[in-house]
Amino acid sequence: MMFYRSYQSYCHRLQHDTYFLISTSRLNEQVVDKIVLQLNRVYPQILTNEEAEKFRNPKASLHTRLSDLLKHLQKKGDRHCQEFYRALQINAEQLFNDLPSRKILKTPDPTEIDTDKEQYMLNDRGPVFFLACFSVAAGLALFWYCCNSGKLSWLGCTWFHAKGGDPPGEHCGCHAVGRNCPGAEQVLA
Repeated sequence: MMFYRSYQSYCHRLQHDTYFLISTSRLNEQVVDKIVLQLNRVYPQILTNEEAEKFRNPKASLHTRLSDLLKHLQKKGDRHCQEFYRALQINAEQLFNDLPSRKILKTPDPTEIDTDKEQYMLNDRGPVFFLACFSVAAGLALFWYCCNSGKLSWLGCTWFHAKGGDPPGEHCGCHAVGRNCPGAEQVLA
């Protein structure tokens, strides 16, 4: 459903919005003239000079000129309709935002993930949970650093001697510079 709505052609959108734009005089004379002039002056030119004069003719009613303009743009193609929407946005932004096709495009698809809700769901555990996770990660990183630098060899030495190895002291050589107790490798491995 969202795929269809987001890639809907401008001609189809304009066809959908025509009744809204024409009914109850939503566009006044000055805004329609500004839109026609912009479509006449934009590059590449959407309306020729003769077409612009026809759609700005004050002898015809605004309703007729506007409906003729919208039909003309739909016949010309998607690029022309897109330029009409751009001109409408520039000259009547509030009306542009109230278009039925814009409201359809803004309607969320029930199958899409609501990122605001998802963000809330990820953060519902509170700061204590994240501090605990950070503390565990920092502790593991510190432990890994110390193990790789040989600072925890005394832990292995204590474990090795507690399991029945030689008692710690000078004769086992555990505390000599540059040497580790054989139990340190067993604990840390």
